[in-house]
Amino acid sequence: MSDKKLTIALAGNPNSGKTTVFNAITGARQHVGNYPGVTVERKEGYCKFNDHEITVVDLPGTYSLTAHSLDELVARNFIVEERPDVVVAILDASNLERNLYLATQLIELEVPLVLDFNMSDVASSMGYRFDYDQLSALLGAPIARTVGHKGEGVDDLLRVAVEVATSDRPRDEHIVHYGRDIEREISKLEGLLAAEPSLEQYPARWLAVKLLESDQEIREKVVQRSANWEQILHQAEASINRLQKVYDDLPEVVIAEARYGFISGACEEAVRSTVEARHDLSDRIDTIITNRLLGLPIFVFLMWLVFQLTFKLGEPPMGWIETFFGWAGEQVAALVPAGYIQSLLVDGIIAGVGGVLVFLPNILLLFLAIAFLEDSGYMARAAFIMDRIMHKIGLHGKSFIPMLIGFGCNIPAIMATRTLENRRDRLVTILVNPLMSCGARLPVYILLTGAFFSPKAAGNIIFSLYMLGIALAIIMAKLFRKYLLPGPSTPFVMELPPYRLPTLRGLVIHMWERGWLYLKKAGTIILAISVIIWVLSTFPRQTTLEQNYEARIEAAADETLAASLEEELASKQLERSYAGRIGHLIAPALRPLGLGDWRIGTALFAGFGAKEVVVSTMGTLYSLGETDEESEGLRNALKENLNPLKAYVFMVFVLLYVPCMAAVAVIRRETNSWRWPLFVVFYTTALAWVASLVVYQGGLLLGLG
Repeated sequence: MSDKKLTIALAGNPNSGKTTVFNAITGARQHVGNYPGVTVERKEGYCKFNDHEITVVDLPGTYSLTAHSLDELVARNFIVEERPDVVVAILDASNLERNLYLATQLIELEVPLVLDFNMSDVASSMGYRFDYDQLSALLGAPIARTVGHKGEGVDDLLRVAVEVATSDRPRDEHIVHYGRDIEREISKLEGLLAAEPSLEQYPARWLAVKLLESDQEIREKVVQRSANWEQILHQAEASINRLQKVYDDLPEVVIAEARYGFISGACEEAVRSTVEARHDLSDRIDTIITNRLLGLPIFVFLMWLVFQLTFKLGEPPMGWIETFFGWAGEQVAALVPAGYIQSLLVDGIIAGVGGVLVFLPNILLLFLAIAFLEDSGYMARAAFIMDRIMHKIGLHGKSFIPMLIGFGCNIPAIMATRTLENRRDRLVTILVNPLMSCGARLPVYILLTGAFFSPKAAGNIIFSLYMLGIALAIIMAKLFRKYLLPGPSTPFVMELPPYRLPTLRGLVIHMWERGWLYLKKAGTIILAISVIIWVLSTFPRQTTLEQNYEARIEAAADETLAASLEEELASKQLERSYAGRIGHLIAPALRPLGLGDWRIGTALFAGFGAKEVVVSTMGTLYSLGETDEESEGLRNALKENLNPLKAYVFMVFVLLYVPCMAAVAVIRRETNSWRWPLFVVFYTTALAWVASLVVYQGGLLLGLG
């Protein structure tokens, strides 16, 4: 590669600020794809620095390169196979010893390396003082300092990275010494591996260490590429057995301890701590937040508060957007002659997309609240708090993180299960994730709670739906773990990062990343489905019916009668359209739930494309022919056909039934099988029907109907 074109790979632990540094370097010049052959997300960005065109790759966040999870394997393979010009290890300077474990493994890979001490302001405020020159000498890599969320030190980091990438100087061999016994076995394997030309792209010492760690992927590479693989693996097994007898433990455990020993020694030499107040403060907060008795009630209260604020603060801007789209529909109706084109623009596109965008303020507020909880360090505590409950259902707290992400969108939540090492845990988490109430369902809740419940009760109603989703997810996970995917669960270990006050910039970026996905859906999928629903609800035309009504309308004695006949015609045309026929097919199955109206069946059918479309479809089906503002007309129409109990049952069904087609496609991709997505479609729909039946019939018995 030309010196003018460079590739920088960013590696680091979760919570190290790696992606924040990536955003600070690349800004908006980035795109997201997938690594070839796997489902792990690949983020690439671009920047220019001192005439160099730089491609920056944000590797998956990992604690090590031991290839226990797919993210670790992908990060390692990118570094080893694609050989970036320089690897920048992003380290949380306030938690240095934990973060240096990954750095020691990068050192062993003998790659051009820069260490970035990120969050250096936090480390300084906690009383840490670093001898950077001595640390750089001990670790054999230059050190840069950044404050990622403020963009501080980014130019210096790029300068150091470019210097390392363009330098012809060979890297000094700064390696961890594993003790006489392990080093003897490494030497035996290293000699055999160095003699294999097919393995020369890998450092021989690194391969030897990986074989002693029983790294399955490296073993497979040796078998595939080496003609002498039997002798190499025989030596590896003999070395492992010998070391187990010496240490009475697995070599990979002893090797990990040696790495931590090296890190501890380096920090003793070059790190000073003058105060411990900040860390003590985090510990004191945790005595309350993660308390065995108080932890869960605090978590439930915070979730309740999030939904109360989301509903109340989102109401005014929601009204502004609603007014704007009402005005836009009137303007288009005045400019475009009556007919199919006007109906498509007003009833299809403006009503469909506008009916979804009106809920954007609520969506953004929800994402902002979740971003605050994540950036402050509380979400990691939420997983820790839920660990006891999750263990009882055969999972662990780590599975709760994708479930929490599911409150925003089920698609990234399903993809987030890649961090789970155990395949059974991962599959069960994927299967129950659609029961988490994603942001796309929120517009349905807001519409119905606004129509049937007081503003004071609306937040509690929505909160109850989220809690119902969590409760059913826990029950289903228990059943799946016991009967469908039995087996032992893996132990839960998660870092609890120190509490931090989130920055406004970070919160806005994280909120906008998720909000932009919602907007893109409104401009693409939802727009397309709105047009499809309009076509289904407009055709086929009932020519004979139209002619009969037109004659009656012309002969009408007054305008009131004519308007009534026009609405009657629109209603009959709609019922006999393709959409009406679909709704009539579904209606009998929904009748025991109190939802026998064929228009509800049509809306639920459309919701398989995207849950937001349930609202716009109902707007099209219920408000066709209405002259007043769409949302108000829709609410009035719903009040004529539903009551509070039926509205709640409808929300329960929307919460639980089949996830959107994009989520089904992601489940297919993540599981590499059609068996699991089809199972999800079947069981969620069956669960939705049963739960809605129980709620409706129970409500009738209690006299709530």
